[in-house]
Amino acid sequence: MAKLINLKTFKEFFRSSSAGGIILLFCVVLSLIIANTGAGEGFNELLSTEIGFANDSVQLRYPVLLWINDGLMAIFFLLVGLEIKREIVEGELSSLRQASLPVLAAIGGVVVPALIYTFFNHAEPDTIHGWGIPMATDIAFALGILSLLGDKVPSGIKVFLAALAIVDDLMAILVIAIFYSTNLHLTYLMYAAGIFLFQIILNRAGVKNILFYIIPGIFMWYFIHHSGIHATIAGVLTALTLPTTPDATESPLEKLEHMLAKPVNFLIMPIFAIANTNITFEDGMVEGLASNLGLGIVLGLFLGKPIGIFFMSWLSVKLKVAELPAGSNWTHVLGLGLLGGIGFTMSIFIALLSFKSELFQNEAKFAVLTASVLSGIFGYVLLSLYNKKQRKKAAVATS
Repeated sequence: MAKLINLKTFKEFFRSSSAGGIILLFCVVLSLIIANTGAGEGFNELLSTEIGFANDSVQLRYPVLLWINDGLMAIFFLLVGLEIKREIVEGELSSLRQASLPVLAAIGGVVVPALIYTFFNHAEPDTIHGWGIPMATDIAFALGILSLLGDKVPSGIKVFLAALAIVDDLMAILVIAIFYSTNLHLTYLMYAAGIFLFQIILNRAGVKNILFYIIPGIFMWYFIHHSGIHATIAGVLTALTLPTTPDATESPLEKLEHMLAKPVNFLIMPIFAIANTNITFEDGMVEGLASNLGLGIVLGLFLGKPIGIFFMSWLSVKLKVAELPAGSNWTHVLGLGLLGGIGFTMSIFIALLSFKSELFQNEAKFAVLTASVLSGIFGYVLLSLYNKKQRKKAAVATS
């Protein structure tokens, strides 16, 4: 009986919306422990081990870390792309009125952090390239923490945060494609473009077999990887070609999205976290938070995100372009803005693209980790305390 109860509890945990965020948090802690114990050196050697296949015509032999960051993360971006397209076709981004608030809020949450980072690093040629780091919001962590609040926040706020994070990811993807790609090879780009066109033709022809999109997408990944553009973009482009419908009928896009959700949240993202947050704590690292690099990231995420999200939300409502979700108010928006400062996965990913120096990468990772923890704690506490205050008022009013 006890085993059945434990099994039921285990299944309920993995079905909960907070499970992904909790597992990610566990993997971050595990990675930090590995990095700062005797296992750290062996773990780094494992990440540096080359696996795969290579000959005169095909190069597919890379370190484990590159397979994680370029290969597995392409599947993550495939899922993000599916979510973006679904929201555009039938979700919170399907009409101008619905999309305006999360889109404008996301723009504010991207521009203000980038400006803050640039303010601190404009005279630093070695770190100015990292302006994209504080722009990103980690969907899994932000929604995971918000879900811990349960019914303490209006359901509309959860939808708002999800839509905002999706738009945020779309902007991050564009930034990666445009600003973090180097040494472009046009021949490979043309091959990739041809495959993308072929996928679009399949869509227009009504082909619904998912494999007819995924298999060309794998070849697209290879060509984009060799073109100089980051290979994860292949996941997004493939996602945009998957057929979907605006009604309740399960489409190929939604079917693939359901298939990928658990592997991405419970396998790919934890692997990414373990592989990329193995920060070895060294003397001066905390002091490094006061450097231009550290301040740009920490203040960009912890202050820039809520300021940008709150201001653009306020402006769009005042101009009657949009309206707040039902049952919410400006305190909820501020709390949501703080949770938007949890940059973690995407921010670390952009940090790895921004700097070749391991020193700068580790400083950036630590700053992202610090800002994300601060944002998560302050966002959770603000929303929780506000809910308690409102319940006390309600109790007094009814007594």
